[in-house]
Amino acid sequence: MPRVLAIETSCDETAAAIIADRHVISNIIASQHVHHTWGGIVPELASRAHVERISGVVAAALAEAQMHPSALDAVACTVRPGLAGSLVVGSSFAKGIAVRWHLPCVPIHHLEGHLLSGFLADPKLPLPSVVLVASGGHTLLFLLESTSQYRLIGSTRDDAAGEAFDKIATLLGLGYPGGPAVEQLAAAGNVRFELPRPLLHDPSYEFSFSGLKTAVRRLLASQPTVDEQLRADIAASVQQAIVEVLVAKTIRAAAHFAAKSMVIAGGVAANRALQHMMRQRAEQLGIPVVVPDRQYVLDNAAMIGLVAHIKLELHGPAIYRKLDFEIDPTPWRIHRHGAGKHQVYDAAVFSL
Repeated sequence: MPRVLAIETSCDETAAAIIADRHVISNIIASQHVHHTWGGIVPELASRAHVERISGVVAAALAEAQMHPSALDAVACTVRPGLAGSLVVGSSFAKGIAVRWHLPCVPIHHLEGHLLSGFLADPKLPLPSVVLVASGGHTLLFLLESTSQYRLIGSTRDDAAGEAFDKIATLLGLGYPGGPAVEQLAAAGNVRFELPRPLLHDPSYEFSFSGLKTAVRRLLASQPTVDEQLRADIAASVQQAIVEVLVAKTIRAAAHFAAKSMVIAGGVAANRALQHMMRQRAEQLGIPVVVPDRQYVLDNAAMIGLVAHIKLELHGPAIYRKLDFEIDPTPWRIHRHGAGKHQVYDAAVFSL
C-alpha cells in the first residue's frame, strides 16, 4: 500500500506525517507560540516560522517512522484554504521532495482532511455520517456517504465558531488561541446571561456567530465593574450559546438524514462541553459520536496523508505527477457553494 509523506502548513502549525495502509506511522506537529504576543495569527510571522521549521519537522516524521525518502510512494500537501504565505511554504517544499525523489505529489483540501478525520478514530466509521467541522475559520456540516462522496449541507454566513471564541476571548482580555482560554475560564463560571443563539430555530443548517460577539461587547460595556467572576460567567454563557447551536444543528441533520454516526472535527471539537452535550443528545437517538484524538482534531498532517492515501487508491499516482497546481487561500462560505441546496458533491469539489 502507498507510503505517503504528508505536509500541513495552512495556518500556524508546521506538521508532517507518514501514512501507510491508512495507518499513522508518525505525526509531528510544531506549534508557533510567537502569535500569543499579538493576540492572533500574524500571517508573515507564520510563513517565516514555517520556513524555519519545515525541514526539521519533515526529517523528524521520517525518523520516527524509520523511513528514508527513497522508500516513499508519494508526497501530499495542503493547498487550500489557509494563509497564502503558509500554504506556499508547505506546497513548495512538497514539490521539491517530489522532484528530488521522483514522486507523485497530491494536493489536498484542508477541510477534506477534517471531514475524513473520523476514520483516524474509527476505520470502520458507520455511514452515512453527519460531520461537524468547526475551526477558527470554518463551521461546516457534511453528510458523509463514502470516502469519495459527501454533501455539504450547511456552512456559516459570517463568523465561524472558532472565530467567535477567539474574538470574544479578546474582549474578555484572554490569550490566544481563544477557544481553550474561554473553556478554561468557563469552568469557574455560571451560565447566567441570556446571549443570542443565531439561527438556532432556523430550519436550514446554516450558522451565524457574529451577533454573539456584538452582544458580549454590549454586555461588557453595560457593567459598572468587570471582575474575574463576571468574566467567568460571561465565558460560561458564551460557551453554552455556541455549543447549543452546534449541537442542535448537527443533531437535527443526523435525524433528518438517518445518519448512523456523527463526527466532530476541527479545533473546536476539542471543547469538552461540546463533546459532552453532543454525546448526551446523540444517545437519545441511539447514534454514536466519534471524536478523533486531540492531535487529529487540531491542524495536523495525518489527516492530510489519509486523504492522499484515499485519492491514490481511487485514481492512481499518474495524475499526480504534474506539479502545476496552485494554492488558494479563500475560505468557504455558504454563498459560494450553495450548501442550502443540499447539492451532492464528490471529492472533485475539493480539488484544484
